[in-house]
Amino acid sequence: MTIEAVCNTVLRIFTDRSSLHINCGDKEAIVNGVKYEGDTTPKGASMLYLSPDSNWAFSSTGNFMDDNINDDNYIASDTSKLTMPNSKLYAKARLSPLSLTYYGLCMHNGSYTVKLHFAEIIFTNDRTYRSLGKRKFNVFIQGRMVLEDFDIEQSAGGAGKLVIKTFTAYVTNHTLKIQFYWAGRGTTGIPYRGFYGPLISAISVTPNFQIPLAVEPPQTGSSTKISRTSKALLIGGPIIAIFTALVVGIWIKRRQKNLVNQDPRALDLQIGSFTLRQIKSATRNFDPANKIGEGGFGSVYKGLLSDGTIIAVKQLSSKSKQGNREFVNEIGMISALQHPNLVRLYGCCTEGNQLLLVYEYMENNCLARALFGNHTSYISWCSP
Repeated sequence: MTIEAVCNTVLRIFTDRSSLHINCGDKEAIVNGVKYEGDTTPKGASMLYLSPDSNWAFSSTGNFMDDNINDDNYIASDTSKLTMPNSKLYAKARLSPLSLTYYGLCMHNGSYTVKLHFAEIIFTNDRTYRSLGKRKFNVFIQGRMVLEDFDIEQSAGGAGKLVIKTFTAYVTNHTLKIQFYWAGRGTTGIPYRGFYGPLISAISVTPNFQIPLAVEPPQTGSSTKISRTSKALLIGGPIIAIFTALVVGIWIKRRQKNLVNQDPRALDLQIGSFTLRQIKSATRNFDPANKIGEGGFGSVYKGLLSDGTIIAVKQLSSKSKQGNREFVNEIGMISALQHPNLVRLYGCCTEGNQLLLVYEYMENNCLARALFGNHTSYISWCSP
């Protein structure tokens, strides 16, 4: 049974799948009579989370460029006392180093109003070092970019101030997708290394249509028929809810597994794709004679594509401790940082058990080789 079929069944029984309110990074909160569901899971690196009611989920990819690889913080907390209205929605926020995506699951198809709540709670307005940070990221709704190089502090008129961005979104397959993506812009080391990337305080989604009735009242019949309907709801409702959680849970698990094994293009990274056959042909089956380097990631081979393009292929080493995490991070960083003076990433290959990155070939090797030559790039003094 497909998720769409399950959603159609669920929507005939339940009416609460037409709105969504999430207090991102913090516990449940009641604001103006509306309950914002809690979102407090501390994890964030290459993972997927399904809400207890199976009505929403989020995925996060990437690791922060800091020195604390195993203990990154994916929830930001305000360091001062916020004074804006409904501050309970802004005291904490969810943070991601690369891509953060929220999914509304089993929602009625139709038009919705999406409100994204932001407040810059890491940087400050004073003249200290914390005030120098700049956060920029892009926002996509249903795959369409709605904000580019969005700067929370600039849009709100200062740090610690709220700003709400409102959009219209159309749900056609019972799923709403809201993605926040860091494109490599802004600061990365202020006030500390790793304090960058998209930050979201709360999400509110409400329908622009009349909510359909869960079960139509009977046209004729006695109280016995009504009683039977009530019993069907009492018995069938929990069963369908459990079944929905099971099916959506399987979907989440599959996507979670795919974050490790699948083609990184599924992470919405704009890169090309190569087959293993193409790369083997280009490098002559990774001929040692074509090996041009070795790094922490693995070996680098020179290759020639069928169209005459010379490439450099990085092959993930089995000795790499971070494995797929390092692979995804490198794709995200290089694909986001496009510049004439930076090496270009053509694409990747994740076929079989291979993790390969395909770069443009640098004819003159690296900058160090150009400056120091082959043998003079070592420092002449002892180092700890």
